Amino acid sequence: MPAKVVVIGSLNMDLVTRAPRLPRGGETLIGESFSTIPGGKGANQAVAAARLGAKVSMVGCVGSDAYGEQLRGGLLAEGIDCQAVSVEEGASGVALIIVDDNSQNAIVIVAGANGALTPEVLGGVDEVLQSADVIICQLEVPDATVGHALKRGRELGKIVILNPAPASHTLPVDWYACVDYLIPNESEAAVLSGLSVDSLETAEAAAAHLIAAGAGKVIVTLGAQGLMFANGTSFEHFPAPRVKAVDTTAAGDTFVGGFAAALASGKSEVDAIRFGQVAAALSVTRAGAQPSIPTLLEVQAFKS
Repeated sequence: MPAKVVVIGSLNMDLVTRAPRLPRGGETLIGESFSTIPGGKGANQAVAAARLGAKVSMVGCVGSDAYGEQLRGGLLAEGIDCQAVSVEEGASGVALIIVDDNSQNAIVIVAGANGALTPEVLGGVDEVLQSADVIICQLEVPDATVGHALKRGRELGKIVILNPAPASHTLPVDWYACVDYLIPNESEAAVLSGLSVDSLETAEAAAAHLIAAGAGKVIVTLGAQGLMFANGTSFEHFPAPRVKAVDTTAAGDTFVGGFAAALASGKSEVDAIRFGQVAAALSVTRAGAQPSIPTLLEVQAFKS
């Protein structure tokens, strides 16, 4: 059987518009296109892990609206186990996304049903966590739920990955010791460490700070610069595969899902990192969140 990855997190409908640039405060721009695309950091990472070879279970909540039906149906179509995706009365989560001509984006998230994913709900699906090899969390569901998941993952002896996104504040101190792999991007690493992160050297300093806080290992993703990996004794820079970017919306999620799938399948850390990087590189060559995530065959066929 393929390795089992359990993703605990958000499911959002992405409402995406493209514009020549991001608007300034108080400004109205004429957009170029609009689309609705299944997303949410949790669901994106689940889809990435599934397409990249893992057996995946999703834990989350959707609303009783049409978006909720589409979000759950989309995961089922990917072969993802959704027994722990509950339907809550009301609206599903949404993300309002603007993508500019340079492939940069600005995002506003409304939690909706994602806010209903409580520690009590998680406790009711504990058998799903017990079945995991790898547990992945992010920060688009309540903090109390993330903390419960991290601690339960540690108790069960699972590989625990935390993608601290979106990061608007420092993490609770007791979370770090529960995390095997902490995977922030530059801005998230800056928020968590209190340090500016704008180069390989500053990424190294931030990673060292987060390991000192108790994280097992840290991977700071740096977009076109690749990533910085810190394991507590050394640092290693992994350059990014070279591709022409179209839309960076789900690159981080694709890396996390690909890294988790590869790690769970028995690949070494280095091979899992490179696998995740290729998957992320392929994702930025296409528009959208989940539609941009590549398959295992595409990653295996990639040549930089």
